[in-house]
Amino acid sequence: MAQLPMLSADAKLAEIKRLYYRTTRQTIQADLAKAFDLLKSMASEEERDRAAVFMDGLSQMRSDWARQGKKKQRRP
Repeated sequence: MAQLPMLSADAKLAEIKRLYYRTTRQTIQADLAKAFDLLKSMASEEERDRAAVFMDGLSQMRSDWARQGKKKQRRP
């Protein structure tokens, strides 16, 4: 696991938000992993609650893109 620099709670949230808005189908796995690392490093439940909507969104994008990829593979 990469060593994360010491970031404030607001900086961690800003990075998760940035990952949410800039992720692509090609980067979702790495972006989600980085967001989880940031989430786990948050000190309080309040901080994690603020990030929850972005984490849920990232997870939903990953699921949607994975489902779309499987549909494309089944078609001849």
